[in-house]
Amino acid sequence: MQTILGASGQIGRELARHLKRDFTSDIRLVSRRPQKVNDTDTLLSADLLDPEQTLRAVEGSEIVYLTAGLPMNTQRWVEEWPILMRNVIDACVTHDAKLVYFDNTYMYPQTDRPQTEDSPFEPNGAKGKVRGEITRALLDAMAQGRVQAIICRAPEFYGPGRTQSITNATVIDHLIAGKSAKVFLRDDVLRTLIYTPDASRAMALLGNTPDAYGQTWHLPCDDNRLTYRQFIELAAEVFGVEGSYTVLKRWQLWLAGLINKTLRDAAELLPRYTADNIFVSDKFKARFPDFQVTTFRQGLSAIGDERAPSSNYGN
Repeated sequence: MQTILGASGQIGRELARHLKRDFTSDIRLVSRRPQKVNDTDTLLSADLLDPEQTLRAVEGSEIVYLTAGLPMNTQRWVEEWPILMRNVIDACVTHDAKLVYFDNTYMYPQTDRPQTEDSPFEPNGAKGKVRGEITRALLDAMAQGRVQAIICRAPEFYGPGRTQSITNATVIDHLIAGKSAKVFLRDDVLRTLIYTPDASRAMALLGNTPDAYGQTWHLPCDDNRLTYRQFIELAAEVFGVEGSYTVLKRWQLWLAGLINKTLRDAAELLPRYTADNIFVSDKFKARFPDFQVTTFRQGLSAIGDERAPSSNYGN
């Protein structure tokens, strides 16, 4: 059995589809309120902050995928992520299950230096610090031989369905609704974005590749990086809308953060929007040369097709 912890998010749901299509129909979906993605899925409700419920969620699994997320709330991240990771590692050790962890880049330096699997952890705030700490906890468990695991790291998302990201919320959703997009700080620096179905498909492939274990992998992205100006121009062309946008300055974001706690808690990420973001996935592409990475045009076209019946195209 292959189990997805945090199966209700976009990454978990797409992972379930790719596992069923390419590898197995014996899939367990775990979240507080899980829903089937495939007809053959098994559902289990669990709170991963509870060690006993986590043990039950992992029991009987050969491979466990940790795709759980927490709201953009700094206090909850600091308090809950270490507990969640400890519970999952302990459950995998107890039940001799392999672990595939979906990680992010919050702990990386927010500079224009290319990011590779060997990049140092130099977080800019509390959320980045705790993500670095839980990743190190998993690396320590791997080094000690307690658990076989893979770390799958991804940059910022964009994608279909319930994809939650700054790019979806401030650019894609606005353009599709016929509104002006919002860009943080600069529109002329390069962004590396990963298409969520690619992230899930790559994670399914890694989890079912025995020699991939014991390593960190950057998940594959389109290397034809665009600035937000170029991304918005392309999106507007694909969606058939006007590509208007506003660049929000730091003081505007600070003022907005006074009344919007989510935006305030995301403030530590702002430096990444002032410099080129070069996330390098060459290691994955060399190991899996046949993996087809979705281009920005292809990804945006798929999003546009999905949203078309209820969109405001042409407004």
